[in-house]
Amino acid sequence: MDYVIRPLTPTDEPLLWEMLYQGVHTAGSGSAPSPDIVHQPKFAHYVTGWGQPGDIGFVAHDRQQGKPLGAAWFRCPEGQGVPELAFAVRPELRRRGIGAALLTQLVKADPQCSAVSIPVSPDNPTVRLYERFGFKVVEQNPHSVLMRREV
Repeated sequence: MDYVIRPLTPTDEPLLWEMLYQGVHTAGSGSAPSPDIVHQPKFAHYVTGWGQPGDIGFVAHDRQQGKPLGAAWFRCPEGQGVPELAFAVRPELRRRGIGAALLTQLVKADPQCSAVSIPVSPDNPTVRLYERFGFKVVEQNPHSVLMRREV
């Protein structure tokens, strides 16, 4: 697969809504949820007003068609110092290295980032991917994990 990765900009908010839906759809099982699900507060905070100070992320695009293949981004929730990771790769394109390439860009962009909160169950493949980058689970509950690494 021939793709290019570029930084996200404030004009990418519509793209992030689409990627957030891909991630939410993946997180559940069974039939696809309504696209409106991403506007629920527990999901919407990952995208609403994208481009604020501290927001950082990357998107992978098909080089020929320009179609977004996946995205990974950090946001720091108000009052918290630990950034939350939002991450999605289109289901039909998983296990092709796109996710690893996106996470590599995030780690390179913020090499001092030593902690990340991931809103997924501890058995989600994203956790294993982050472990490959030196992060270790230090706290978990049924719906999220907190991971840290030494920098």
